[in-house]
Amino acid sequence: MPTALHFTNDPAACELLAQDPFALLVGFAIDQQVPVQKAFAGPQVLKERAGTLDPSKLAAMDLGPVFAEKPAIHRFPGAMADRVRELASVVAEEYGGDASRIWSEAKDGTDLRKRIASLPGFGEMKIKSLGAVLAKHFGVQAAEELAPSHPTLGDVTSAEDLERYQAWKREYKKAARGA
Repeated sequence: MPTALHFTNDPAACELLAQDPFALLVGFAIDQQVPVQKAFAGPQVLKERAGTLDPSKLAAMDLGPVFAEKPAIHRFPGAMADRVRELASVVAEEYGGDASRIWSEAKDGTDLRKRIASLPGFGEMKIKSLGAVLAKHFGVQAAEELAPSHPTLGDVTSAEDLERYQAWKREYKKAARGA
């Protein structure tokens, strides 16, 4: 198990992502229309502002003001606050508050894909990227078949790797647009 996931410029946030499975899920859930560093720093900021990352407690909170406090956790604070509260509710109710059960209790890749897909804010791209992180950083065998062949956050082990990944992603998007 890694001591840190180098998805942000904040060492405390990087450590939290590796140590708290729910923090990792929150980072992925809000990784949308903001830089990777901003999204994955979000769980640390949320923990500081809310005083907890306990899914049961977060599910019962109004996270709107927490997300909107300046500087906002996300550029869409209301929508992402709702998403994280819904995610917390699913983890609390279906997994007893232990996000790692999503992957540790998965029977195989198909089951893991179904479990991740049922989470608020997780589409195919995030399923593959989270699968790559789980397989490559945490040794989750069920996640191996979810990991795509192209670069993902699963390939990031340093700040330099993150820069390379983001450069690849920019070029990929540029090519996809035909520019």
